[in-house]
Amino acid sequence: MSVRSGRETVEARIPQQMSGGAVTAARGLEVLRNPLLNKGTAFTQVERDSLGLDGLLPSAVTTLEEQVQQAYQQYRAQPSDLLKNVYLTALHDRNEVLFYRLLSEHLRELLPIVYDPTVGEAIKQYSHEYRRPRGVYLSIADVDGIPRALENFGSGAEDVDLIVASDAEEILGIGDWGVGGIDIAVGKLAVYTAAAGIDPARVIPVSLDAGTDNQQLLDDPNYVGNRHHRVRGQRYDDFIDAYVSAATRMFPHALLHWEDFGPGNGRRILEKYTDRICTFNDDMQGTGAIALAGLLGALEVAQTPVRDQLVVIFGAGTAGIGIADQLRDAMARDGLDRETAIRRIWAVDRQGLLTDDMSDLRDFQVPYARPASEVADWRRDGGVGLAEVVARVRPTMLVGTSTAHGAFTEDVVQEMTAHVQRPIIFPLSNPTERIEAMPADVIRWSGGKALVCTGIPVHPVTYRGTTYAIGQANNALLYPGLGLGAVVARARRVSDGMLQAAAEAVAGMVDAHTPGASLLPQVDDLREVSATVAAAVAEQATEEGLAQAELHDPPRQVREAMWQPAYRPVRGG
Repeated sequence: MSVRSGRETVEARIPQQMSGGAVTAARGLEVLRNPLLNKGTAFTQVERDSLGLDGLLPSAVTTLEEQVQQAYQQYRAQPSDLLKNVYLTALHDRNEVLFYRLLSEHLRELLPIVYDPTVGEAIKQYSHEYRRPRGVYLSIADVDGIPRALENFGSGAEDVDLIVASDAEEILGIGDWGVGGIDIAVGKLAVYTAAAGIDPARVIPVSLDAGTDNQQLLDDPNYVGNRHHRVRGQRYDDFIDAYVSAATRMFPHALLHWEDFGPGNGRRILEKYTDRICTFNDDMQGTGAIALAGLLGALEVAQTPVRDQLVVIFGAGTAGIGIADQLRDAMARDGLDRETAIRRIWAVDRQGLLTDDMSDLRDFQVPYARPASEVADWRRDGGVGLAEVVARVRPTMLVGTSTAHGAFTEDVVQEMTAHVQRPIIFPLSNPTERIEAMPADVIRWSGGKALVCTGIPVHPVTYRGTTYAIGQANNALLYPGLGLGAVVARARRVSDGMLQAAAEAVAGMVDAHTPGASLLPQVDDLREVSATVAAAVAEQATEEGLAQAELHDPPRQVREAMWQPAYRPVRGG
């Protein structure tokens, strides 16, 4: 790892990687306060002598395995999920290797704590629980200072692989939480590292603080962000452009990941930069690609091609239209022209089926609006509802991203089953109190015919002697591997083909033909899934001429690039 010369703060924060270990200019308490260096009681006596740690640690020398066992016991002793999150955050701040080793060994259990859903509660309490800053905080009040702020983080041009940025307008279904959204970037990067081995020393979480429209925060004397309503329009666009310009100039090989932006801004930003830089929006592209992976698994069972699907999307927001876009592109790759593919997708939102005579459509919804004349004689109750759409369209696939609990009723499921041999039904909303239907009900109502994925973890369902493993359409199955593949390939951009390759790689890791088999891999296998996805993405980048790195053996190169949470020798230098 290269480090800019003459910057003691950089050398202290990021140790120079040497053959068989690392060397650092830090000494004494500075070592113990640096989470990239700190081993706690695992420092050997030789290391303690070299780093000026004599007398600063108890005399016992423990192993990483012993530390993990102790940390897990301390974690389990916390009385609530929020306090478990606080404990893990403190561990992350103290010792990165120990944090990631604990996370990787208990990934299924800890993932909902370090990320969705518990991180949402931590974000709400961010200003009141504020402890140690992590990442870079960029303010719309100081656009000219963006390069200086990024430089102060202390990483050189060759030292950064990935930057996750959020303006926190639409956090995990809890809305606008201003500067607290830095925790969503930190949590996302933690998953990248635990699942795909992205080196935690080579990432930057970024808060893009454009203000907040959350009156609770504006009235809170402890709020640590910009205390004004969100800035919009040209000034906001200039802020984003200044960030992109500085980040891509200073860290030319970094993938820029956008997280939890508002629906209008998120799509607009992605479309502006997607053909110019290496960038990715998980809320749209990741959600769409993992849903596509589930569909590909289902079609292996249903034995029907992608181009023949008739799809109803219930919940036409950022996630729903992101899924529609991925399915549209998959149909186009399977032989349909783009417009015909769009016509095989029906989008239903709060106002009912989207039609072209509606005045309140968002720009990203417009392509999926049906001609009003097409549905003139359809039954309405204010708008054309889900039940009427299902009855008229006779869809092969029904996707829920609505957060409308119970919207997929027995009548809706039975109507689908009456016309489709293997209906594909994905109630993807989360948490549980917002899911459109529980898998056990969908399987029972369909007589065991439905092919189901959910957005929440669900126990297997037994019906008429068959046990059905329910796949979770968790974006963590896809985006860590996608990011790693882009990093290994040093991709110029993230293409539709790379997203398709990621979805196919995920789908290819399960044998969906076994009765009751899951349509997606289990979250326990994230490390293996990510390695497989990354190799497929890197290969696709090479095929499309987007790879700037020479890839002669992508599977091996991907695995060699994966950072492992293990202590290495450290010495003073």
